[in-house]
Amino acid sequence: MKRQSRLDAPVRYWDEDLPKQADDQKAPPQLIRVNEINDVWMEIPRYVNYGWVVQWLSASLSFLAFSCISFLFILTGMFSDIASFIFYFLLLLPVFYFVVSGFRSVLFEPRGAPVRFNRKRQKVYVYEYKKSIWPWKRWSVVIKVFDWADIQGERGQLAGHADWGHRIYCAVCKPGTYEVVDRFVLAWTVGNLRDAYGLWSHCCHYMEARPVPKNPLLTDKPADWTPFRTVRWPSDVERESTTATGMM
Repeated sequence: MKRQSRLDAPVRYWDEDLPKQADDQKAPPQLIRVNEINDVWMEIPRYVNYGWVVQWLSASLSFLAFSCISFLFILTGMFSDIASFIFYFLLLLPVFYFVVSGFRSVLFEPRGAPVRFNRKRQKVYVYEYKKSIWPWKRWSVVIKVFDWADIQGERGQLAGHADWGHRIYCAVCKPGTYEVVDRFVLAWTVGNLRDAYGLWSHCCHYMEARPVPKNPLLTDKPADWTPFRTVRWPSDVERESTTATGMM
């Protein structure tokens, strides 16, 4: 019998729906990494564990191609007329775009964008970094706030060369339904299936006020390629997401 998601729009590379929050879980609760955990709130970093080498190489190779083609055009005197200049401009415009976008991503985009769970408020706060198709425009921080009761867990199975393993998603549904209106990544690809199950189990246990271990599997902080940007929650969200109801 073909397996089917209970959600009306399952995530790409869907492999299974995870147990609901109050149901028995597939593994004991266990965090992979954590920034903070206490009786009110918990913050989980989401370190992208794929693609950063590819981003560096792509940006560097694009810059090299841009430089070589520019030098070739200058050396051969192909700027001698307007038609040649227009041809050169149209040829290198996509390359220039990838150069700027690539280097901006690896230098300015935070790697460990976190998710906060406030079990007193039963809210989830997701830190997202919104890119623009225009690389020179400001890339703003977007904070999404969801009710924990509206979230369903999903697991995706990825098998790419640079991105292999299990990815945990949180699908946000309309209240009382399985109609997905938004979703976010809870954990990028994890090689061990039990670790993926344990992370979702931990979030469910924590938000349901069940006992959970506070020590994560990993305590190291992955190297960051973004020396110019750190995660900074807006002051109002920082206050709300770290306090219990009525303490605003």
